Amino acid sequence: MKFTKMHGIGNDYVYVNCFKEQVTHPEQVAKFVSDRHFGVGSDGLILIKPSEAADFEMAMYNADGSRGEMCGNGIRCVGKYVYDYGLTNKTDVKIETLAGIKDLNLTVENGKVSTVTVNMGAPELSPEKIPVDAKGSRAVNIPLEVDGSTYQMTCISMGNPHCVIFMEEDVRELDLEKIGPSFEHHPRFPKRVNTEFANILDRNTLRMRVWERGSGETLACGTGACATAAAAILNGAAEQEVTVKLLGGDLTIRWQGGSSPIYMEGPATTVFDGEVFLPPELLQ
Repeated sequence: MKFTKMHGIGNDYVYVNCFKEQVTHPEQVAKFVSDRHFGVGSDGLILIKPSEAADFEMAMYNADGSRGEMCGNGIRCVGKYVYDYGLTNKTDVKIETLAGIKDLNLTVENGKVSTVTVNMGAPELSPEKIPVDAKGSRAVNIPLEVDGSTYQMTCISMGNPHCVIFMEEDVRELDLEKIGPSFEHHPRFPKRVNTEFANILDRNTLRMRVWERGSGETLACGTGACATAAAAILNGAAEQEVTVKLLGGDLTIRWQGGSSPIYMEGPATTVFDGEVFLPPELLQ
């Protein structure tokens, strides 16, 4: 199977052009290629496919083989791939995802895409649609008990569920491997959850680490950065444009509030092209 390794500020995936390649068992292939010892090594698998509703379809699978609705860093790389590899010559591209059709604007430098701005749509705040077990019309700054400690959480869906925790202590010092799974599998999240642990550095700057549903800690999460910025704005702690600093780099997030869409801007990087020999049972 031919593939391209790409990353958005360190959130890395194996990308497969399904105009040329056939992937018959994507869940199992995702687990195989994601293994950093026996596979290619990645946070998951992303298939670039034909779409009847948009220019292309993005099918995203986490490292554990589970299907993801949306990936902000991943979709920027899809935009770069389809332009750089000649699948389109347009700089405004529509990508179909399980979270709906997303509009991308590609910034091209020297014939290659350098950065991508994505219209991520309006954040979903209704608890039953996130989903999270919470009373009221919003789950903003409400308590959550995890492993004997009480946290204040703000929950948002960006097409996938997020739980944002603002902390006084430096999130760089957190033992995320220890506490992350307890949030992901907490009974108040019926479809599990992506959890962002964030510091408010000032009204225009946030620092964030993320425990992703199905993948564990990653260097970046685009939908998580959007959720964190929206949560900071909802809590009155940030302006309408913020820089979110992640382990792998920075993203610019803009949101005017209410039902207006969130815009995410950041880089996309191609690492290498390759070919992986899949086990026979994954080829049948």
